[in-house]
Amino acid sequence: MSALLMKILSTCWQPTSDRYTAAGLDAAGRQDGLLWYKDIGQHLNGEFSMAVVQANNLLEDQSQIESGALSLLDSGPVGTFVGVYDGHGGPETSRFVNDHLFQNLKRFASEQQSMSADVIRKAFQETEEGFLSVVTRQWPLIPQIAAVGSCCLVGIVCSGTLYVANAGDSRAVLGRLVKATGEVLAIQLSAEHNAVHESVRQELYSLHPDDSQIVVLKHNVWRVKGLIQVSRSIGDVYLKKAEFNREPLYAKFRLREPFKRPILSAEPSITVQQLQPHDQFLIFASDGLWEHLSNQEAVDIVKNHPHAGIARRLVKTALQAAAKKREMRYSDLKKIDRGVRRHFHDDITVIVVFLDWNLINKSSAYKGSSLSIKGAGINLPVISFAPCSTTT
Repeated sequence: MSALLMKILSTCWQPTSDRYTAAGLDAAGRQDGLLWYKDIGQHLNGEFSMAVVQANNLLEDQSQIESGALSLLDSGPVGTFVGVYDGHGGPETSRFVNDHLFQNLKRFASEQQSMSADVIRKAFQETEEGFLSVVTRQWPLIPQIAAVGSCCLVGIVCSGTLYVANAGDSRAVLGRLVKATGEVLAIQLSAEHNAVHESVRQELYSLHPDDSQIVVLKHNVWRVKGLIQVSRSIGDVYLKKAEFNREPLYAKFRLREPFKRPILSAEPSITVQQLQPHDQFLIFASDGLWEHLSNQEAVDIVKNHPHAGIARRLVKTALQAAAKKREMRYSDLKKIDRGVRRHFHDDITVIVVFLDWNLINKSSAYKGSSLSIKGAGINLPVISFAPCSTTT
């Protein structure tokens, strides 16, 4: 790699020192029943807060934040990456994405010696193909794995540029300060692929003009083929490859009519934009949060409260709203165990990323450890730290 390119890339993903870890505060996250949280941490461009609450018997939401952990050839560790993976039908796909998507991104970024929408798109496709290989191998013994999938939301901050990629209905929202009024506006950054939206249904109709049942209103909910709400995902192979839509897959997943083209897609919607000094923070969250909070409600909560613990506060506010809808107290909802809890709310993952423009504009190298942290329920390990000279 040329010295010039190395210099350019070094401004994007450099190792960051986590002063909170040095102080011994909340280093590995904490557990409170079904809630896991890391109240505050430091990424390359500012602070972050992270929280996960489990509702399913096995946690289907997975998530990660990587800062200073992406190495491009000899340029050393670089960058800040956020991923939220909302599984459905089981945890297998979201766990696979959590283990492989960032690694695939690293490889393609190294090959192209840059970050781009094309790199992200290739990483999604490679992850999709990797999970297809898993399904193919396990199909004879575990055919139901063909009906497991995951929404996939990714955010990357690099040298003042923000990349957001989404397949499914998780959501990224930007909090932008309006200096004239002092208010902070909520700006949705991610396109959603849920059949509840008329635009998604129209897209499906246009892609499948010969199939009048491509979307079906079932139990007052729009579903693709009457089965699934999202039109894009990783996994859900039974709606992408006809050879997996047959016995011994459960009858409830099998379509009566064979299909010639994939019904679902793993293609992400990608936006690329330059961040501005009045852009204050980013909220990345699975659909479980947005079922109970609007974009502006979430942004107002972040604006009006301290950074430390803000992701946990957003989760708590959503749970309070879920309890109110069922005419019960929040304290009683907290007593309901996983599995049964799913009748009241979904798994919820929230990552709030604050943008410190002093750090974004700073060009000097940072010393310390690279950060690699994965949100965890009661099923999974949580965190690892590596020296900034270590590649993964």
